[in-house]
Amino acid sequence: MRIFGKGRHRPSASWRQATDRAFTLIGDGRYEDAGALLTRAADLEPWLSESWFNLALLHKFRHDWEQARAAGLRAVALLDKETGAPDWWNVGIAATALQDWPLARRAWQAYGLKVRGYQETATGTGEPSGMELGSAAVRLSPEGEAEVVWGRRLDPARIEVLSIPLPSSGRRWGEVVLHDGVPHGERTVAAGPSFPVFDEIELWAPSPVPTWVVLLEAATEADRDALERLAADAGFAAEDWSSSVRLLCRACSESRMPSDEGDGEHLDPHDHSEPGHPGPLGHRTAGDLWVPERECGIAAPPGLVRGLLDGWVADSPDSREWRDLEEVC
Repeated sequence: MRIFGKGRHRPSASWRQATDRAFTLIGDGRYEDAGALLTRAADLEPWLSESWFNLALLHKFRHDWEQARAAGLRAVALLDKETGAPDWWNVGIAATALQDWPLARRAWQAYGLKVRGYQETATGTGEPSGMELGSAAVRLSPEGEAEVVWGRRLDPARIEVLSIPLPSSGRRWGEVVLHDGVPHGERTVAAGPSFPVFDEIELWAPSPVPTWVVLLEAATEADRDALERLAADAGFAAEDWSSSVRLLCRACSESRMPSDEGDGEHLDPHDHSEPGHPGPLGHRTAGDLWVPERECGIAAPPGLVRGLLDGWVADSPDSREWRDLEEVC
């Protein structure tokens, strides 16, 4: 096969050596040095789609989306296969990061996805809306204090966070995060379905809603559930961190795990047990083990949060109290 007058051939030994060394450097976080080697490899073999795919991948790691888009487009221009190539997925991520919606749509279609729900605007195809890709889990801060939370997939590269993340993550309820395409782990539920766990790449859209932590005295699970419903009815969220957070080691977190079981000897937080639920209800403790004091996360505006808690107490003052409200993120 000939492309642009050049014959297809196997990459040279120099190309392979430069590429192998570059990925070793990427593993060490030495992106600048790796970039010099991958640029050299592309100069050696400009007719190989792999040369540009590797550069696009590096730029994705660096969050240099303009360069990732440019290299990705050069890679897909040299592809032999019509659909399903990961090169197109990387183009889709870069296009989504840049809000280049026509290119994102083209990339998902070229990958082989059925693309629906894009809004039509005066200038052409707009941002995807209502693609109904379902629930998924996303690992926030995958290179740091990783935390797996639940969210709603807006499109193949973005998730809206519906859990209330712990303050250590620096993330908030309602934020939209850009995520990678290859899942690292799964979460299963009792009914049988499994949900992929994607790694966050970066924050795509921040949330103006702060996170609060409060200590509750809730006599029963029903009292706790009432606060979560009250917050959801107001358009915000409350989550009982005392029961929704479990600790997992990285190996467990990146494996296939039941979402409603866990133990206390692992090290990597935060799984929720009901991904399909419209509100982030956590793991439920058996009634005979119920402890009235609960640490609860609340996502609500400053002008609403105290009124929300006071209203919750007023509905059943004999079984509910709150104290030590603090904004944490």
